[in-house]
Amino acid sequence: MAVNPAIQGRTYPATAPYLVGREKVREFARAVLSADPVSLDPSSARAAGFADVVAPPTFAVVVQEHTLAQLLADEDAGVDFSRVVHGDQRFSFTRPIVAGDELTATLTVTSVKTLGGNAMVTAESSIADAGGAHVVTAISTLVVRGDA
Repeated sequence: MAVNPAIQGRTYPATAPYLVGREKVREFARAVLSADPVSLDPSSARAAGFADVVAPPTFAVVVQEHTLAQLLADEDAGVDFSRVVHGDQRFSFTRPIVAGDELTATLTVTSVKTLGGNAMVTAESSIADAGGAHVVTAISTLVVRGDA
């Protein structure tokens, strides 16, 4: 099944809240080789004006992953995960993600293009805190390889 171009503009329901944990942030920071003290040490984060440790910018993919799972599970979308290559990733922040944040995300498919037998699906996951305030938008482009 090919990617359904009619999914362009489709918005999926908000994800269940994701509670950002201090240890998860610290583990992620170590995994991406961040030595930034605000990501590892709560007292350094507080001294910098944050309530707790600050997640590295790419941590937003942890929350975005739940929205992309909705797209991949949507049979009508026609996105065959076994044929997906991650093409691009961008972030647009209002503020950093901090341990203790309770985040929800809503995915909208913003573009579906066909190039050389491959489909390119761009999706934006708008991530908000418990009060509904925007935190970050994570933008992914997935390349879905066509039949060989």
